[in-house]
Amino acid sequence: MSAPTDLPARLGRTDFGSLKGWTADDHAAAFAAFRRSAERILSHPPTTKPFGISAAALRPAAEAALARPVMLDRAEAKTFFETWFRPRRIRPLKGGGFVTGYYEPEVPGSRSRSDRFPVPIHARPEDLVEIPDEADRSDLDPALTWARRRPDGGLEPFPDRGAVMAGALDGRGLEIAFVESWVEAFFIHVQGSARIRLAEGGTLRVSFAGKSGHPYFPIARVLVEKGLMKPAEATADVLRRWLEENPDEASAVMARNRSYIMFREAPVPDEALGPVAAAGVPLTPGRSLAVDRNLHTFHVPVFVETVLDGATGAEALPFQRLMIAQDTGSAILGPARGDIFFGTGDAAWRQAARVRHPARFTLLVPRRGVRGP
Repeated sequence: MSAPTDLPARLGRTDFGSLKGWTADDHAAAFAAFRRSAERILSHPPTTKPFGISAAALRPAAEAALARPVMLDRAEAKTFFETWFRPRRIRPLKGGGFVTGYYEPEVPGSRSRSDRFPVPIHARPEDLVEIPDEADRSDLDPALTWARRRPDGGLEPFPDRGAVMAGALDGRGLEIAFVESWVEAFFIHVQGSARIRLAEGGTLRVSFAGKSGHPYFPIARVLVEKGLMKPAEATADVLRRWLEENPDEASAVMARNRSYIMFREAPVPDEALGPVAAAGVPLTPGRSLAVDRNLHTFHVPVFVETVLDGATGAEALPFQRLMIAQDTGSAILGPARGDIFFGTGDAAWRQAARVRHPARFTLLVPRRGVRGP
């Protein structure tokens, strides 16, 4: 299979023996994540994207996965992927591959506003809609992806982050919960979900339900432009520390990212798994990958090769792992761009926050006519 000629990348032929780290990987962990996707592939087939991997092509592998036990050993799982898929290297026409990391924050909060918890996490209002392809966009910025539907049926821009921080949604009863600061809320928005440890007792999970529709802007760029940090230093942990240490400037900097996220309450059926994400399945720490949904079909296996920083930053740790495309994100743009889900809480934050690394991506494309071993 090769990509259409108008795409920003090509799919090059390769073999499993050429994937560095393929043999040593824990394919059983990847199989468990793919098996969760398999149920979704059969019940809600994904939309085929420009690289051409269709739901119909994925279906035989999905059926075969569901016919196997939930847990396979590593050798059996490796054989499964080698039987049902063939590797195709993503070769960008410009630049190279790049990977970042994300996680599910776990933070204190409350159902009620208080001096300790003054900042709201908002539910999606009924008038916020994703702009349909056929909509009249004559009065809208072409960059908008969501908008407010007026009573007359027309569309208008929804308040952006700065407007919401100034109170644009106050009084509408949209508050699901409250957290300690706008910085805390900002990182919940960027990650797209959170577990909130309620002061009243218990844990509330919130997950993505909608967004203001304004383009995502990486606010670390502001600090780089101000000369406050170098591009290579602009990791999430450094950015967060600056925002917390500079409250007088932080609000204006965060408002530069006009994209504002709305949430819904979601259950936590399995503490070991992350939230149900864009592909409709719960995320698996270290095995779920966010991709550009405009280019990639959800649920496709992707082998990621990169080198991550160790705990001290002085050591390099190879990351060579089979992952499943189960999520997306506003900042995940391009054919060789991925975001690794590391899990929930502080340990996952420490892993994800410093990931900004070159990477190589290989799609596992379904084989045609495979009937299994």
